[in-house]
Amino acid sequence: MLRRNLIAACSAITVFGFAFGMTYPLLSLILESRGASANLIGLNSAMMPVGILLFSPMIPRAVKRFGARQVAIIAAVMSVILILCYKIFDQIGAWFIIRLFHGMSLSTLFVLSEAWIVGFSGDRHRGKIVAVYGAVLSLSFGAGPALVSVIGIQGWLPFLIGAVVIIIGIIPLSMVREGPAEENSLNASAGVRYFIPKAPVLLLCVLAFAVFDAATLSLLPVYGLQFDLGLATSANILTALIVGNSVLQFPIGWLIDKFNHRIVLLGCAVVAASMLLLLPFVMTTTWMWPVIVIAGTTGYGVYTVSLASLGARFEGSELISGSAAFALMWGIGALIGSVSGGWSMTLFGPNGLPVHLAIVYFAVAAAVTFRTLQKGK
Repeated sequence: MLRRNLIAACSAITVFGFAFGMTYPLLSLILESRGASANLIGLNSAMMPVGILLFSPMIPRAVKRFGARQVAIIAAVMSVILILCYKIFDQIGAWFIIRLFHGMSLSTLFVLSEAWIVGFSGDRHRGKIVAVYGAVLSLSFGAGPALVSVIGIQGWLPFLIGAVVIIIGIIPLSMVREGPAEENSLNASAGVRYFIPKAPVLLLCVLAFAVFDAATLSLLPVYGLQFDLGLATSANILTALIVGNSVLQFPIGWLIDKFNHRIVLLGCAVVAASMLLLLPFVMTTTWMWPVIVIAGTTGYGVYTVSLASLGARFEGSELISGSAAFALMWGIGALIGSVSGGWSMTLFGPNGLPVHLAIVYFAVAAAVTFRTLQKGK
């Protein structure tokens, strides 16, 4: 049952990651080609995290009534329908509504997959298992913009391919087996307010990662276009950010299992912020590729370490409450990132985006340092 549930969790996060990874750059590039401003693109992108925020508190009730497996499958099917709706109702006004409901369906896959992963990862190899989970998430994220760079943004093809990939991903979800303990834990996940004071720095890390994630997914291809890099190269910048992270998550997982989590977390935040500040100086040169890869690895690594820390510190109902709190903070951060990323580019030019994200990660580094010194007293 353990192996089946871990496979199902990876399947769920693959569906979530691919839908997010494809939808953000695809719709952003379509809107940019129609003359939409970065601010409007950011606002439209923000509707997904709004959907996550609205629906996440309702997931435990749905799971209690129908079971986690059935709810996950329904959410994946809804994602297929909604991806096709983007093309059927090809107007930005409709996309605000569709992205809201898309966020609702994807939040379900996000919460359930993380509940399965942290609930069934043992202490000895938790870092490595979470790293595998993060790598799968990153690869699914990276597959979306890679697809866009190959087939372009015109016509039905990207939407149809996206729907088919998600349909294939539904199959492993049917393998999950739920036990009484899991059901009780999932039903306990409503206690988010109870959990927040227990791990404020972890939740801040999730918030920062979500800001980074949403801003780069929705606006990094647009950032590339501002440097006249072309559509394919601009989409591949996002792919490099994500795919490099998927390969290099395994060393981070090894570090998690060997060293203090706060030290690894601090290192990831500082390196990510430094690479983001360096990015404007290396754009259009070959150096931009390693800088982007390292920024993606450490930027996403902040979330990998946070998730492993959650599993190490909490168990049972507290663990699932933490998973739900992570989802809510991710939704808030993604909402902030989508909007603030657009504002930063509108107010300060293209380089406002990486500088804005660097400040976010420096804030994380400061919070982790303060917490570490506080614990040392």
